Amino acid sequence: MATTTTTTRYDVAEHLRTPEEMAAYLEACLEEANGDAAFIAKALGDIARAKGMTQVARDAGLSRESLYKALSGERNPGFDTILKVIGALGLKLHAEAVQINNSISRVS
Repeated sequence: MATTTTTTRYDVAEHLRTPEEMAAYLEACLEEANGDAAFIAKALGDIARAKGMTQVARDAGLSRESLYKALSGERNPGFDTILKVIGALGLKLHAEAVQINNSISRVS
């Protein structure tokens, strides 16, 4: 007799419960994105869904529909939109110096 296994689609938003978990998820996505802005937008969308799209849209000063479109991962939203959403999520961007492997000559 064969057993059947029922699977459900994994939704990361169901596992982002605290601001720390949300920040860690975004940080991991930023490291994995390789310059893919739509990937980052999708990650922000996951966090926004975890927090509640309606509230995030209100806090970001956007309509719910435009927030869904911007964070769908199918387009690259404007940086102003990204900054509004990050602020509405209670997160902040952080910059860190990295070693660049190409040689840059300085002209005196």
